[in-house]
Amino acid sequence: MLSQTAEYALRAVLYLAERADDGTVRVGEMAQALRIPHNYLSKILHRLARAGVLASTRGKAGGFQLAVPADRLRLYEIVALFDRIDERRRCLLGRPQCSDSTACAAHSRWKQVADTVASFFRETSVADLLRGAEVSV
Repeated sequence: MLSQTAEYALRAVLYLAERADDGTVRVGEMAQALRIPHNYLSKILHRLARAGVLASTRGKAGGFQLAVPADRLRLYEIVALFDRIDERRRCLLGRPQCSDSTACAAHSRWKQVADTVASFFRETSVADLLRGAEVSV
């Protein structure tokens, strides 16, 4: 459902959230722990930092940490940087025109699923995942 890049971004943000009290975390440590190629992860982290999701520090003691408290950081803010997760979904069967009035065979069921997925990402915070909270959507 998510691109590999968006999945890696979520994994990295959760890793940082779990270590929020430890200060900054270096890219190499995260790459090794999460088994993500170092250069690929570095690009993802820098994009998250440019978007204000993460804060980065240079130098010997440098690294990354959350720029936003985990309870105020929605999954959508992370994933939307890499994937389209929104109400304007494309037709599951690839039709150029698909709406409630010109519906394809999968439209009504896919609409429900897509709306639930979009709600999950919009309403779930990083803290919710850390707590293992049941999220109602």
